[in-house]
Amino acid sequence: MLRHRAARKLLPLAVVAAALVPLALLFPGAGSWPAPLAVDLSGPLGRAGDWIIDNRDSHPLFLYFFGHVSNAVVICVRAVYSVLLAAGWLGVTAFAGLLAWRLAGLRLALTCVASFVACGLLGMWVPTLQTLALMAVAVGAAVVVGALLGLAAGLSARADRALRPVLDTMQVLPAFAYLLPMVLVFGIGVPAAVLATVVYAAPPKARLTALGLREADAGVLEASASLGATGRQRLFTARLPLARRQLLLGVNQAIMTGLSMAVIASVIGAGGLGDRVYQALASVDVGAALAAGIPIVLLAVVLDRTADAAGNRLGASTPDPARERSLLRRVFAGWYGRLLTVLAAVAAAVAGRIAGAALWPDSWLVPIAEPVNRAVAWMTAHLYTGVPVIGGTADWAARFTGWILDPMRTGLRAAPWWLLLLLAGALALLVGTWRTALTAVLALAAIGVLGVWEPSLDTLSQVLAAVAVTLVLGFAISLVAARSARAQRLLRPVLDVCQTMPQFVYLIPVVALFGVGRAPAAAAAIVYALPAVIRITTQGLGEVNPAAVESARSLGATRSQLLRQVQLPLARPALLLAVNQAVVLVLAVVIIGGLVGGGALGYDVVLGLAKGDLATGLVAGASIVCLGLLLDRVTQPAKEA
Repeated sequence: MLRHRAARKLLPLAVVAAALVPLALLFPGAGSWPAPLAVDLSGPLGRAGDWIIDNRDSHPLFLYFFGHVSNAVVICVRAVYSVLLAAGWLGVTAFAGLLAWRLAGLRLALTCVASFVACGLLGMWVPTLQTLALMAVAVGAAVVVGALLGLAAGLSARADRALRPVLDTMQVLPAFAYLLPMVLVFGIGVPAAVLATVVYAAPPKARLTALGLREADAGVLEASASLGATGRQRLFTARLPLARRQLLLGVNQAIMTGLSMAVIASVIGAGGLGDRVYQALASVDVGAALAAGIPIVLLAVVLDRTADAAGNRLGASTPDPARERSLLRRVFAGWYGRLLTVLAAVAAAVAGRIAGAALWPDSWLVPIAEPVNRAVAWMTAHLYTGVPVIGGTADWAARFTGWILDPMRTGLRAAPWWLLLLLAGALALLVGTWRTALTAVLALAAIGVLGVWEPSLDTLSQVLAAVAVTLVLGFAISLVAARSARAQRLLRPVLDVCQTMPQFVYLIPVVALFGVGRAPAAAAAIVYALPAVIRITTQGLGEVNPAAVESARSLGATRSQLLRQVQLPLARPALLLAVNQAVVLVLAVVIIGGLVGGGALGYDVVLGLAKGDLATGLVAGASIVCLGLLLDRVTQPAKEA
């Protein structure tokens, strides 16, 4: 039997079934997880949380280690914020524009200047500086920590194996779950927000650094070793230069994830733009939330484009001749060009201080909160419900909840627990190996052992429903974009904005259109995951071998046959990657949807953070990690399969 591939596939599943059947007989029931198989961690975790709170002001660990770390973070953030305030709006804007011009040209410089001016016009200049100061310290520390971890993983296979599960857990763990332990140790304020951002933003930098070091050209390394270079010399003269692109991409990803986390960390006193969004959402003031959300998006676009331009410039082997023709560019080239850039920014800052315009003038504000709230009120009155034929947005949300979310949740909860474990193992086995199946089964079983079986199934129903809608819309749009270059050009700026927008901001429009509940949380997750699915699918369809497509056309294949029999099969790896990314991204936002009535595990995480309940928050966070691990394993085929 073992000679047949099908038998080898079914054998691990039969072993899992043989292990589950006795347990199912011993602990019968409907869909609920058997109480004797659950472990109550509320007591130990509650005592740990109480010990931290009781000893935070007296224990040497807090006084002489965490206390110094907290003070260092506060000093660094205040120093950066003081420099930005001293530069004034004119100095900061001038420096951002000059830096972008040196890196990428006039278009990016104008974009940077316009973005900072828009932040001032919206009345968000001081919150923008607060967010920038926090970002500068947090991302700088995340880059250093990520580079050190990536260096260890890239140079040592043993360190790579040890760090991989840690980085996997750090990336799957929801952002809110990082906040609770930080608040317990450091209290509410800037230190907890900065350190949570560092922990969240370091893994992408570490992964990309390790990837770049491992994929360095073996021939170059061999040549370097043959010339007698030591290990340190090979690292600094060969490995690191060859991995430059991945290193810079890691910096870019650290910036984007750091900004996303810095906004979310506003719930624990980080201040800045995220705090304005959070306060506006708490009072359902969509206009104020949008006024703070727009600068977040602009800041994300500016940081993303600037970091990308810096990476392209440093990664280029030779300078672009077209860029060196301008006399002004030649003047600002080299080290003296950097000095001139700083001096020009300082001159602008001094001029602004002399003119008495350190802060953005109040007379230049353009208030948009009131018009936006009037528009939202009009939409609520005319589009929220009662629209002929199609119904209103509230009707759509109610139908999505009643027709899709509720039946899926009821079905999952009614299914026997052992059947769900067996189904998870079967799905993982179809796409992977017996190790994949075992990991999926253990991850799902761990959720039951932690005692959050029903909330986890509720979250799973939301994720599955949102992923289904995301894939249908994403694949449909990708098919159109893959056939039309004009459609790709029209979609590119929309996708750029959607992908650079932090997760928190997506809650603003869905609350305005759909109110609060599970359907708005799913809608925000769909909008957040859709750009990644469209990009990956369009790229996969566009990279199909042109010879295969031309051969099919020469044989008389119609456009439908060409799509079904040639393009989709050849683009299967990209399609599977799109499914995997849709699952991961949807899960991340569905958890944040706990702030707008999403319930389930997201609500537990938010509740644990609000009450300082370590048991509730950490158990829900650990369950989310297990759920993410399960979904990742059943949607990402193993290379050995």
